[in-house]
Amino acid sequence: MWQWLNNEKPALSLRSKGVPLLMVTLLATGGCASTQMTENAAPEDPWEGFNRKVFTFNDVLDRYALKPVAKGYRTITPDPVETGVGNFFSNLGELRTVLNSVLQGKPKNAGLATSRFLINSTVGIGGLLDYATLMEITADKEDFGQTLAVWGWQDSRYLVLPFFGPSTLRDTTGMPADMASYPVTYVDDDAVRLSLTALNVIDIRAGLLDQEALIRGDRYRFIRDAYLQSRQFEVSDGVLGDDPFASETFEFDVSDFDDADFEDNSFEDSGFDNSDQDDSDFGGEEATN
Repeated sequence: MWQWLNNEKPALSLRSKGVPLLMVTLLATGGCASTQMTENAAPEDPWEGFNRKVFTFNDVLDRYALKPVAKGYRTITPDPVETGVGNFFSNLGELRTVLNSVLQGKPKNAGLATSRFLINSTVGIGGLLDYATLMEITADKEDFGQTLAVWGWQDSRYLVLPFFGPSTLRDTTGMPADMASYPVTYVDDDAVRLSLTALNVIDIRAGLLDQEALIRGDRYRFIRDAYLQSRQFEVSDGVLGDDPFASETFEFDVSDFDDADFEDNSFEDSGFDNSDQDDSDFGGEEATN
């Protein structure tokens, strides 16, 4: 049984669904937020001045509250248990994927998410074990922000929310529906509900500890750009934009290049001397095995 608990966790998405995004990505900064400002805000981030202030506020909370707790959690929690916790909350999120897949007109994805939930909730002991992935049953994660994008709200302004972290105006609009479709929301006992939410946030933050080293330069910009690109990737279900080299109809035409580019004297100009080489050095006919 432990082999399923020991499966390596998948890379965490820049958007965690169903819990407050308190420093989940925004606060994976491991240090003070940069206050560097640009003369002209990026088109997708017209509220950069406000967003940076919220970014700094969230960062302080992370450095003095969430990150130390996440480190302690990582230290005392065995890897199999930590993986099981992540699997449990991920399994609950499948219900949101089912709902939004239906709203987006994706019956196949809705069916796959339903299968994942049923398999992991039963055979997987309440979602602690991810049997569905081992059976190669996977589904694209969907939320109401993505549903709004499918319905026509494509481009949206970047927005950093206190406690919740990076978002957009569109994704923020979809948050109430996301919370309404998350089972933990309906736990009657306040203490249990808050404990589950806190555990989910801490587990996600612990999973980001090893990713902090990836952040370079202006932390605010890095996280903003990474978040927006991640959301675009999720909205498009991994389908990239127009790229001639990725097109099935793209053909490489050697006639586009001048023959002079491949003349022998080009090697001489580069300082490479092949006069001392014979065919055997390159596996020619005289080379021996």
